[in-house]
Order: sequence, then structure tokens, then C-alpha cells
Amino acid sequence: MYVPKKILMVCLGNICRSPLAHGILEAKIKKYKLDWIVDSAGTSGWHDGEPPDLRACRVAKNFGISIDHQISRKITRKDLETYDLILAMDAQNYQDILKLAQQYDLSPRIEMLMNLAYPGKNQQVPDPYYDGRFEEVYQLLDEALEKYIQGIVKNVETI
Repeated sequence: MYVPKKILMVCLGNICRSPLAHGILEAKIKKYKLDWIVDSAGTSGWHDGEPPDLRACRVAKNFGISIDHQISRKITRKDLETYDLILAMDAQNYQDILKLAQQYDLSPRIEMLMNLAYPGKNQQVPDPYYDGRFEEVYQLLDEALEKYIQGIVKNVETI
């Protein structure tokens, strides 16, 4: 079983969903003692150089995770070459990443994040920027990433 060890989380602005997913996966990497690397980026670059949204930081902190150190940046060609798995938060970002990959004639492993837990359903992670549903988004991301890691740990133990 192939296990990606370099994972990039991607949303639109890289200040809400992808920083939360990044922080959650970092915590799980430590918890399960995995030798993985995780980062996050946005497809827009609108918030380049900015920290995550304060509401995302607050929700993460409520669950014992710090994402304050993260800095927003736009996804690059180098990311497509570096990361084994690129996880999009929604269909639009997924399509934007695919366009970027085609532009450079690269074929990285690009997937909708929620498909890790619910294969083929293409469930989207809602953007909490306007409606404030940060805790709901945190819970969705945490559940999907936990299911993904549990599946990998279970499969590795049976090998």
C-alpha cells in the first residue's frame, strides 16, 4: 500500500480551511508518530503573507492545536512537484489545482480532502469565512483526517 508522506492542504485564501487541516494533520502526525510532512496553500494568493483568520486560530486553540505560526501563500508549481498528495477543500479549488497541474504538464495526486473518509462522494468542506462555521469545519476535517490515518495505520499493521 502506497502511503503519501508529503501532504499539501489547499483552499481558496489559505487562511481558514487549509490552515485548520494543516494544524489538525500536524497534531495527528505527532500523535501517531508518523514521518510525514504537511503544509498548506491557497489557490488565490489574496492573503499571501498573512496569518490564519483569528476565528480559525481560536477554534484550533480550543482543541489544543496552534496554527498561529502558519503564513498564507499561493500554491506553486514547486508544490505540485514536491507533494505526494494535494488535498482540495472543495470542487472549485480542486479544478483550479488541476488547471495548474495541466499548465505545467504535471500529474500530482490531487484529491478532494473529504474523499479520504468518504471515497467518491466529493463532499466539500464549507468555507466558514462568511458564515462563521469554524467549529463545524474543524470537526469535519478532524473526522476525515482521523479516518484516513486510522485506515493507513490499520493497513500497515496487517502487512
